[in-house]
Amino acid sequence: MFIDSYGSFKEQFYKLTGIDLNAYKEGQMRRRIDSLIAKNRIPGYTAFINVLKSDKEKYDEFLGYITINVSEFWRNPEQWEILERNILPPIINDSGIKVWSAACSTGDEPYSLAMLLGEFLPLNRINILATDIDKQVISKARSGIYTEKSIKGLPARFRNRYVNHMCDGAYEVSQEIRKCVTFREHDLLSPRYPLDFDMIVCRNVLIYFTDEAKDVVFHKFSRSLKPGGILFLGSTEQILYPKDYGFSPISSFFYKKL
Repeated sequence: MFIDSYGSFKEQFYKLTGIDLNAYKEGQMRRRIDSLIAKNRIPGYTAFINVLKSDKEKYDEFLGYITINVSEFWRNPEQWEILERNILPPIINDSGIKVWSAACSTGDEPYSLAMLLGEFLPLNRINILATDIDKQVISKARSGIYTEKSIKGLPARFRNRYVNHMCDGAYEVSQEIRKCVTFREHDLLSPRYPLDFDMIVCRNVLIYFTDEAKDVVFHKFSRSLKPGGILFLGSTEQILYPKDYGFSPISSFFYKKL
């Protein structure tokens, strides 16, 4: 049991990083932080903040630890099938499509999106913005290099066309797919959001947010979408009152901006 205050830790962490831990469910976040402190035999929150201020390697490791980076290509395949069959055809036109993959983690999702959109459009008309709060995962995503485990769920039609098997057992996403995606740092709790998207994909992230934080994010997502644009959430997420945010549910985990 730690003798110093978690509340004080959150305040100091916000000053250090600009990340507001109050927006995350406290039980889940505190367990993750406490386990890391115990693992490193640090006597408490105050000492841990001092470590983060003085040790960049520990700082980067900690950010990666608390920003939940679990991803894989074609995660929840039944949702991708609905996306391909029912959601994308009405919103795609000859001029292209603009998509935001929010909290994209290591890039598995936006690259999967680019491959799927290539079934409908020339790749040079696909514009995907992929953002995450974690600098390290953004750097990994830009490299386009993955393990067998990451790509095991990717359909063969995409794997054969767009993924190259490297000699060391790693797999590299093709340059033509990587050109479709622009990676940037962005915090979903930031006041500024990019605008004018045909679709926003944000999956398996908001489950860690408080209801108050999710309310803010859903309002901002609505403003970021064009009329008729689509919000695609994860398999463990739903919007209880979509009309409050200007959305209409069109399928499980898919919402259309009114």
